[in-house]
Parts: sequence; C-alpha cells; structure tokens
Amino acid sequence: MAEQAHGNPELLKELLHYQMPFGKYKGTLLRALPVSYLEWFAQKGFPAGKLGMLLQTMYEIKLNGLDYLLDGIRKNT
Repeated sequence: MAEQAHGNPELLKELLHYQMPFGKYKGTLLRALPVSYLEWFAQKGFPAGKLGMLLQTMYEIKLNGLDYLLDGIRKNT
C-alpha cells in the first residue's frame, strides 16, 4: 500500500487533511491517529472504500517510519 502512496502524491496530500469520520477519534486527522488504533484496524479489517485505503496507507507509512513523506509534502503545499 505504501508503494501506491509513493506513486500517488495526491493520496499523500489527502492524508494531510482527511479526518476520521466516526468512532473514538472522530474529527482527528488520520495522520494524527495513534499507531495502536491503526494496528487495531489492521487486525480487525480496514473499512471498505476510500477511508479504508487511506487508513491502510497511513498504517503502512507509520509502520515503516515514512512519516517524513507527509512532512515533506506539508512543507511544499
């Protein structure tokens, strides 16, 4: 999934502004979600659709220490 993000800068830009639409972290930016919450989704299953893709991408980014990708995009926007 991180490979998909690497090839799609628009997806990475979206991760900067997309908010969690439900649950304990409703209104929290996906990039600010704790890794433990993303791990829970990885174990239980990511939601379908765009939200699931974004959550899975964020999980891969955090899991692999690639947060700098988002930091670099934020500085350039």
